Amino acid sequence: MNLSDLAKNSHMLRGSLAKKGYMRWWHSFSGKCPETGEIRTFFIEFFIINPGLGSNVPILGQHPYFRKRGMKPSYVMIKAGSFPDRNGEGGVQLHAFYPLSALQATGSPLIMQVQGAPAEHCRAGNCLYSEDKLTGFVEVTPEEARHRSYMTDSGFMEWNVEIRKAVSCHTGNWCKKIMQTLCSLDSYWHGEGIRSFFRGSVTLNGTVYEVEPESSYGYADKHWGRNFNRPWFQFACGKLESQRTDRELRHSVLAINGFCPRFLCFPLRSRLMLQLTYMGEDLEFTRCKWETKETGRRFVWHILAQNQNTVVKISGSCNKAEMLNLQYETPEGRKPKQPLRAGSGGIGSIQLFRKNSGARELMDTLTLGSALCIYRGEAPLPR
Repeated sequence: MNLSDLAKNSHMLRGSLAKKGYMRWWHSFSGKCPETGEIRTFFIEFFIINPGLGSNVPILGQHPYFRKRGMKPSYVMIKAGSFPDRNGEGGVQLHAFYPLSALQATGSPLIMQVQGAPAEHCRAGNCLYSEDKLTGFVEVTPEEARHRSYMTDSGFMEWNVEIRKAVSCHTGNWCKKIMQTLCSLDSYWHGEGIRSFFRGSVTLNGTVYEVEPESSYGYADKHWGRNFNRPWFQFACGKLESQRTDRELRHSVLAINGFCPRFLCFPLRSRLMLQLTYMGEDLEFTRCKWETKETGRRFVWHILAQNQNTVVKISGSCNKAEMLNLQYETPEGRKPKQPLRAGSGGIGSIQLFRKNSGARELMDTLTLGSALCIYRGEAPLPR
């Protein structure tokens, strides 16, 4: 449902999850170079892993020194970068690692800031997160990027953007305290800004991009838990064009997130959380069927979802060449064998039906563009 919950967005890991868990606050948005007209989609993320194991240095799980001693990762990571363009070029992700002692955080509404020098492999400015602003920079040299334990490319990115989060996706009962106490999910999700408007500027490797609210197609959410979802599936789009009105819809957005419930220690069938805000009307769906098809060049998703009054049929796809292999390690310090691909070139369509006396009446067909796609299949993690 479209319900803001700043307390959920500010929640920090406690108990056993503090020593075996992660949190990630994700933001993505588009900007345009005024000189060339080039449009790029950027991402900025605050990622915290195993905060209860923190020390005065970032503990990198892939570093030989820490692996040899059996130490689990513990750090604050700033991830910033840009997705590949239509030709599969220009994709980059930059990492700066800070010790937990460098993090300063408030309550609700959440404000986070990392200050001081990060790990010796890179340079980064004082990176700030708040509900309405992001600032900072990250720089990694080619020599530093050769270290596999840093999981980073080389480059420079600086950002200063304001955010207005217009539509939220509250996941309701699945994120209640009792569900987290029972470890009902490996990973929890809250979409505080599934439709967000960004304004400001980004500098990527010397090129300045201007970010305007109406063309930013911004997205912001949070994941947290003891492990990443398998499969990991997200699909979100704020660029919807109506065939009925023949125009782009400003107050409409689609957000889909996969999750893997469990009963005691036994995993159950993967499910989807889906919210469609259509011309200001919020439609929530809990009954969803979906399938993934993989071709040589694309991932394709077909989804059928319904509630008491509405049915939606969604077809979406993303070109693999436009997807970046996002690098993470698990709270156990392992790197999944199967890549986590992410891109912003998703396309597709939505057919929206109203149920009327047992029949379906087509209300509208929406065309999707510039959709955020994040996907990893169901292959098991390495042991």
